[in-house]
Amino acid sequence: MKKLLLSGICAALGLTAFARDGYKIEVKFKQDVTDSFVYLAHYYAKALPTIYKTDSGRVINKRTAIIESKDSVLGGIYLLLFDNRTKFTEFILNNGDAMTINVDTTDMPANITFKGSEENTRYVAYEKFLMGYGKKQQALIEELKSAKSAADTQKVRDRSGVLSKELTAYRKDYAAKYPGTYISTVFKALAVPEVPEGTHYLAGTKTVDTEFAYHYYKQHYWDQFDFKDDRLIYSPVYDAKLDEYFNRMVMPLPDSMNREADVMLARTRKSKELFKYTLHWLAGNAERSKVMGMDEAFVHLVENYYMKGDAYWLDSASLAKYEDRAKKIAPNVLGNTAPELLMQDIWSLQDKPLSQQEGKYTLLVFWSRECGHCMKEIPQLDSVYRKVLKAKGVKIYAVSTEGDLTDIQKTVEQLKLQEWANVVDARNKTDYRSKYDVYSTPKMYLLDDKKKILGKGLDHSNIAEVIEFTEKKKAKKT
Repeated sequence: MKKLLLSGICAALGLTAFARDGYKIEVKFKQDVTDSFVYLAHYYAKALPTIYKTDSGRVINKRTAIIESKDSVLGGIYLLLFDNRTKFTEFILNNGDAMTINVDTTDMPANITFKGSEENTRYVAYEKFLMGYGKKQQALIEELKSAKSAADTQKVRDRSGVLSKELTAYRKDYAAKYPGTYISTVFKALAVPEVPEGTHYLAGTKTVDTEFAYHYYKQHYWDQFDFKDDRLIYSPVYDAKLDEYFNRMVMPLPDSMNREADVMLARTRKSKELFKYTLHWLAGNAERSKVMGMDEAFVHLVENYYMKGDAYWLDSASLAKYEDRAKKIAPNVLGNTAPELLMQDIWSLQDKPLSQQEGKYTLLVFWSRECGHCMKEIPQLDSVYRKVLKAKGVKIYAVSTEGDLTDIQKTVEQLKLQEWANVVDARNKTDYRSKYDVYSTPKMYLLDDKKKILGKGLDHSNIAEVIEFTEKKKAKKT
């Protein structure tokens, strides 16, 4: 398939008067094609290669195909796939459209023409502009490689910036000339805030606001995105916008993430497809996040949206999986009191409750001698414990999750972990896997003196950092 710049992929064109529901697309090839069928596909928030096939048309006499439907469709950026789906051309399709696409495969998209769609004719003109833009930028990239000084490098970058402004100006001019058209909507959705130049000060002071650019950019990031237009989901714009906003601009803290997620879902509430994608994306992003505490954001979304009927597209079995996952995470989110564990000492089998573990901090560790990763991590953890953590008041409450008791004892002796509180669930009554989401090992939680959860998903490399962060926070409050 031909490669297009994201900006080319993200182009879209305008509304036509709806004569009827559905569409009729006649495709005429200038050259013979070997296909028995050509296919209609569309984007869904993401760029290539993520597209969804939606219809097809039989090729007649190797040159002509008709793709037709009488069902109402959501407009957006569609693709015509041919040559065994190895080639494509993009175009704008709206409910009620009837058009002819003339395809000259020798020079795409420049030699694609449309009958019955002025918006798509303008789209081809835009793509021609992009092709020239891309060639100029590629030439600058090559020139940059051979730059011999910092001054030469800066000159090339300055010229690249001028080119980028030309692209921005093209889109602005188009939106002004053809207001209300779909491509104008997409161009506006693609737009990023232009931070005012100059020195900016904190309100009412002469102190320079060093974070002005960040706050201005974030505050105005969605200004030109039309949340009322569901057709934007049929373009490769939205996913990238969500990623930049939530993973680069929103503070990676559960409260911030929850607040921003609620705002975004409220914005999309009246647009069925945008809301659906937003909720799905936010939940997936929170669940996959490696940032400590983001699982709380996942629980928030499940409890306040999935469990209240907003995930209308899921069947009961799929919904149950979300609910089950949230219920496993909920007891051990940051700030909660750690669930009690009535474990037994590996030597005496006497009860050793987690709640009675003394120490300024308790490091709760779930590990297994059968786990290769554990056998690398545990000695490293013990080394950090002896060198750093012990002096900070840390005590380790280590739960062995697998193996014969005698073998566990031998492993503890071999690794010289006798200073730890080494325990097992000898009576198999604690349900620790569910309480602490222990479905893989090692797994670590840092608790304070009252057994409140300060950190989770830790390893030997970042425990001290969490303690230092916690103590700095306490110091600021006093």
